[in-house]
Amino acid sequence: MTAEDTGATARVIVADDQTVVREGIVMLLGLLPGIEVVGAAGDGLEAVKLVGELAPDVVLMDLRMPRCDGVEATRRIRSEYPRTEVVVLTTYVDDESLFPALKAGARGYLTKDAGGDEIVRAVHSVLSGDAGLSPAIQRRLLEKLSQPEPPPPSAGSPDGLTARETEVLTLIAEGLTNQEIARRLHVSTATVKTHINNLFAKTGLKDRAGAVRYAYTYGLAPPPRPAADGK
Repeated sequence: MTAEDTGATARVIVADDQTVVREGIVMLLGLLPGIEVVGAAGDGLEAVKLVGELAPDVVLMDLRMPRCDGVEATRRIRSEYPRTEVVVLTTYVDDESLFPALKAGARGYLTKDAGGDEIVRAVHSVLSGDAGLSPAIQRRLLEKLSQPEPPPPSAGSPDGLTARETEVLTLIAEGLTNQEIARRLHVSTATVKTHINNLFAKTGLKDRAGAVRYAYTYGLAPPPRPAADGK
């Protein structure tokens, strides 16, 4: 039985590839009421292995780790050991980190500046069947839900753009700069540049003007209105 069934202390595994960070989290958790650290892992593969051996209630999961990242480890744990919940504890709050982790089965998501009380609340929230999300993550989810869905790639396009590449292309057609696109999508400018490089490679485009024409051609953006006479 888990901690939520018995009211007992929650048994937790910490997964983080940085030794100093991992040991610091373990030390912090050891001082908190209602938490017992039963294991620590240096990567996702080790985390999955320890879950199989120790059957913890919760894994506090970093995302960027070698061999097996936190998203894939979360997916495996939730598939193979569904009685163990996962709370992400990471420095990353961009969409490319947040949404894949939640889709993989994480029930909580905290940043590493979370205090001890917040970690305890998140652990026991997920064991009670609730979400253990920081206020900043809750706001981001609400913002995402309030945004209109990006247009899907045209069925006639042979280039296989992903939904995010299509969204970036649409924003280029709107005239946004890389920095403005990054702010709109809540990602880094480097991530935007990666998406642009990928969509240019897939479509054979060379510049932003070509990207705008491509977006108009495939119905991903409305054509510009002609200027009125004398304007």
